[in-house]
Amino acid sequence: FIYICSLGHGLGHHIKMLVRNSRNGDFRRIGCFKVPRYLFNWQEVARLFLVVFLAMMLILEPILHCMAADKNAALFEERCDASENLILPYSVMSTASMLLYFLLLTDLSVISTRVSAYVLVCGKVLEEVGLFLVGLTFFAFAFACAICSLEQVSEDFQGIPVSGLNLYKIAFAMFSGSSFDLLDDNPALLFGIVVYVITVVVFLTNLLIAQLSCAYQACYTDMLGFARLSRGRIVAETMISVPKARWGRVVEFFRLDERVEFGEGDIGLAGGVQLFEP
Repeated sequence: FIYICSLGHGLGHHIKMLVRNSRNGDFRRIGCFKVPRYLFNWQEVARLFLVVFLAMMLILEPILHCMAADKNAALFEERCDASENLILPYSVMSTASMLLYFLLLTDLSVISTRVSAYVLVCGKVLEEVGLFLVGLTFFAFAFACAICSLEQVSEDFQGIPVSGLNLYKIAFAMFSGSSFDLLDDNPALLFGIVVYVITVVVFLTNLLIAQLSCAYQACYTDMLGFARLSRGRIVAETMISVPKARWGRVVEFFRLDERVEFGEGDIGLAGGVQLFEP
C-alpha cells in the first residue's frame, strides 16, 4: 500500500512538476547548477526526500529479499539469512520516512489561523536556535581541546571527540551524576567544567531564551497575515485538482452563484453564504 500509493503518487508528482518546469524553462541557478523552481518550496523538498527514502525502503525491503531467497518462507517473513544485514539500514530509512510524513502534516495547520501563525513563527525563530547550536559547538570544541591539553586521567575526557561528546551531554543535562562525582579527584578538570557550564548553560541558554522571546514578539503580528496568505495559497492550489462536476455540486448546494443581500433590497455580490443575525 505504501509503495504503490505513497511512492507512486510522489514519484508521479515530481515527474509532472519537473516536466512542467522544463517546458517553461522555470529554473533557478545555484552556483553552476540549475534547480527546478518548485524545489525552492520546503514542502516539495520534503516530498522529494520522502520519495527517495521510500524508494530505498523498497530496494532494501526484507520481505522481498526473504521471498526471493527462500520460496518456502512464511508469508511476510522479515528475518532470514538474506535480510540479516538489511534490517538496520531499512529501519533507518523507515524512521526518516515517518518523520517526513509527520513534517508534511504541518500543512493541516491552515485549518486554524492561530495554529498556522504559530507554525510560521516556529520556522522564523529556527534561525536563532541554529545560532545557539553554532555557539554551543564552538565552545564545546574549544573546551574539549583545552581539557585534552590538561593533565588528567578521567576516562570521560580522553581525546577531543570523547570530550566534545560529553560536553554536549553536560549542556543538555544528559551527563550522569556518578560521572560528576568522579571529577572531585581532578580539581583542575572540575574547574574547567564549571567554567564551561557557566558559559554554556547559564549564559548561552539564557541568551537563547531572550532571543526567542524578542523574535516571537517581533514577528507574531506579521505571521497572522502570512498565515491567511498561506491558507489562501493552499486553497488555490487545491482547487486545481477538484473535479469540475464536484465543484458544480458545491456551488449549487450553497447557492454560491446567487447574489447575497446585504439588506432588504440591497443586492450584493455572489460567492458567499448568507447568515441572518438573531
